[in-house]
Amino acid sequence: MTLAIVARKMNRRNRMRIARMRQLGVFVLAAFALGFASAALAQPYPAKPIKVVIPFPPGNTIDIMTRLAGPKMTERMGQQIIVENRPGASGMLGLEFVARAAPDGYTIAAGQGGNLTVLPHTSKSITYDPLKDFAPIAVSTTNYLGIVANPEVPFKSVAEMIAYAKANPGKLTVATNGEGGFPHLAFEHLRLMGGFTFTHIPYKGSAAIATDVIGGQVQAAIDGITGLTPHVRSGRLRLLAITNRTRVPLWPDTPAAAETVGGYESGGWFGYVAPAGTARAIILKLNDEINRAMKLPDVSDKLVTAGLIIVAESPEYFGEVIRSDYTKYGKLVRDIGFQPQ
Repeated sequence: MTLAIVARKMNRRNRMRIARMRQLGVFVLAAFALGFASAALAQPYPAKPIKVVIPFPPGNTIDIMTRLAGPKMTERMGQQIIVENRPGASGMLGLEFVARAAPDGYTIAAGQGGNLTVLPHTSKSITYDPLKDFAPIAVSTTNYLGIVANPEVPFKSVAEMIAYAKANPGKLTVATNGEGGFPHLAFEHLRLMGGFTFTHIPYKGSAAIATDVIGGQVQAAIDGITGLTPHVRSGRLRLLAITNRTRVPLWPDTPAAAETVGGYESGGWFGYVAPAGTARAIILKLNDEINRAMKLPDVSDKLVTAGLIIVAESPEYFGEVIRSDYTKYGKLVRDIGFQPQ
């Protein structure tokens, strides 16, 4: 055997030895990483306080809901639920913050149909993708809007309102809490299905809507039922209909708009989301705790009185709700020709 052949064989053996050492190194690193991840997952959750970001000011319905449920969750989970308000940009700022947070289950957000399924189609400045940047946890409540009018206007029902609008094109004035917001799209949906026209009077938020309808500056409005309730109960506003699919126990004598415009429904919801990539075990734990808290009588009774309907469903159910409404409102925005602002 020549020296050249011997050298080639030795080189081949050396290369094989080096390759085996590299493979072994990869296996060692992989095992270390797996062990580290397993150890992390084995740690009890939660091991520290959980921050729930509310993308609206204190006193908003979703803020009240979370502050009612938070102490109940704290009792069971053994860690404090910290509610942090991060308002701004119609709820986008708070959601943007959570979308960029670590997916460890310690920073989650309370969201709603408007900022998760409507704003992505109506705002140019949105920085998150609701279908990719969040992991659905639980849809806690559904809600409905109220269609109200000044008691002195010449219509006392949705049917009469539509007849008035058809007989007086463009004269029906309707206030909402802003261009492209959930109430605005809900009424546009009713307009398309009912075949009438109206003049939209957008406000910056809900605070002045009831005041101006009561004062006669605007004939009608559509807004969250919670803020309208005191004025309806006092008789200063007439509740024409709710946007839920059917009547609700809180307003048994108030028709659903669908009783006049068949098939119409425009309900909203409040729910909780985590950053995308959050471990499924954490999502399921949070889902269970949120659902338990929402069903407690001293929580649910207050929420039902505020016009909410308690929901206790899976993360998968909530994910389907988000996807379905995202598609629905995207189509509606295109149908009415609304240009993102």
